[in-house]
Amino acid sequence: MHTGLTLIFQNLGRARKDADVYRNELRYATRAEELGFDSVWSPEHHFTDYELTPNVPQFLSWLAGRTSRIRLGTMVSVLPWHDPVRVAESFSMLDHLSDGRAILGMGRGLGRIEFEGFRVDMADSRRMFGEYAEFVMSALETGVMEYDGEMLRQPRVDLRPEPYAGYRGRTFASAVSPQSIDLMARLGVGLMVIAQKPWDTVEQELQDYRERFVEVNGAEPPKPIICVFTAVSETAAGAQEMREKYLQRYALSTVEHYEFDNVGFARIEGYEYYAGLSRNIQKHGIDGFAGFLADLQVWGTPEQVVERLLDYVERLDAGGILLVPAFGGMPEPVADANFDLIARKILPALKAHDVGGDLGVTYDGSTPTAND
Repeated sequence: MHTGLTLIFQNLGRARKDADVYRNELRYATRAEELGFDSVWSPEHHFTDYELTPNVPQFLSWLAGRTSRIRLGTMVSVLPWHDPVRVAESFSMLDHLSDGRAILGMGRGLGRIEFEGFRVDMADSRRMFGEYAEFVMSALETGVMEYDGEMLRQPRVDLRPEPYAGYRGRTFASAVSPQSIDLMARLGVGLMVIAQKPWDTVEQELQDYRERFVEVNGAEPPKPIICVFTAVSETAAGAQEMREKYLQRYALSTVEHYEFDNVGFARIEGYEYYAGLSRNIQKHGIDGFAGFLADLQVWGTPEQVVERLLDYVERLDAGGILLVPAFGGMPEPVADANFDLIARKILPALKAHDVGGDLGVTYDGSTPTAND
């Protein structure tokens, strides 16, 4: 099974210098290929300590020059925060720099502070994401950038460098609403599951997506990718301590960054789902909801972690899994020990699990070319 590494460069409370955070996690990135990971991913965030990841294609281009095999993914590129022409150009260039190893993950964003920082109205994000996603996917397939929509009007220009290879089969999106799921099915895009919702809810959403995908495309969709924050210890007591300290703190930082307790989501077009979360938090408290998010992640001894991760894979019929080793204010020695256990004891077991293909599609390991 495809097993990737996700690096988030989190520096909660500015407990360390940003340079130290980068130095530490870049070490993981450069070791990932030799250790046997299949891919390296990073999310996009701006303006806060939550995650220091404002330019993911730039990071992946840096990594492309230090590796030869490992694949390079965004988790995700938030389309409404960018000129979509530049998004298409960035991924075409990343593909050329990496000999076709790029994976496009895309989403529409949630952080209010980030929308305000980019001077983008959150209420426009659903329509922007729909049009921008259609535009980017078309440009990366055809090499032509042209669109006439409500939010985007782009005169015809060529994408240069021309697409190295098509992105169909290696594009994934984080989708929450039924409208987003429908769009992803129409575009032939796979789904990325970031553990933030009850697993039975995720199962139902994936079923709806699969049915819609088959209806539109006449073929089965790519299998989803799962991203899970992972804490491993040789002892159950040590793992429980990591859950209480670092998974809980990461989850609380997520609640705070996204303002999940903000009832104002109910008034923003496209974010009605999160209004329900805010009411739930009002009822149960922020710490309780953060505990719920923490418990969606995975912690335990190596054997327990492997068992639980594979259970998630089986439940969702996933084609790949992405593991986050450093988060929630982990000191460097703790993060290093967690990364080492993941690499030595979790990674081999996951890679040995056959899900039939790579990232949900048949993939023989050969490098795509511009003529494919």
